[in-house]
Amino acid sequence: MPLRFDAADAHWRVTPLPALSACQKDWLTRGGSLTAHLRMLGRVEVRVTREAVDMPWLDEYAALGLAPRERAWVREIVLAVDGVPFVAAHSVTPFIASRGVWQAMRRLRTRPLAELLYSDSGVARSALVSRRVGARHPLYRLAAREVVGEPAAARFLARRSVFERAGAPLLVTECMLPALWSRLASGPLAHETGVHLGRERGPLDHTASRAHQAPR
Repeated sequence: MPLRFDAADAHWRVTPLPALSACQKDWLTRGGSLTAHLRMLGRVEVRVTREAVDMPWLDEYAALGLAPRERAWVREIVLAVDGVPFVAAHSVTPFIASRGVWQAMRRLRTRPLAELLYSDSGVARSALVSRRVGARHPLYRLAAREVVGEPAAARFLARRSVFERAGAPLLVTECMLPALWSRLASGPLAHETGVHLGRERGPLDHTASRAHQAPR
């Protein structure tokens, strides 16, 4: 059954930008749990930076099917590997869903959201979409404050998708930080992060990488 919600718009695209490296395209399109992929690189820690009732970002309303000024529940975290921030994530669901279908999201604390998403056969996932994020987007500020010991990038690479359960959407946006790309380029596990064409197993089984598909 097709999902009601779509994470794509004029800026978020299913196929990554052609100018990106094969490694970047791969990590922007990998299916399954990003936390699980990061565990290949080291010990993963979830640090919660904000949980609150708030307004979604302007480019999130349509993806969530929300009316203008409708409230939502927002959870923001950092995924750190061996103590270094690698990903800044922003998850949002309609306020009413945070009291119903997605109420477990409010009780996660420092557990990863993946515990809710990949253990429930009733959860479906939209296509992953990605884009470069500049200083005008609120996600940029979320990511820039986690860049330690070096200047923030002019733009960050990010991806997002909508998870749907019982007709209720949960939009998850993940912004890759420079330390992740540096680790992949220099670490001993870099050879394992090439284009990953296998398939994830479980309730959200789908192609793990769209890195070589034609732009559209």
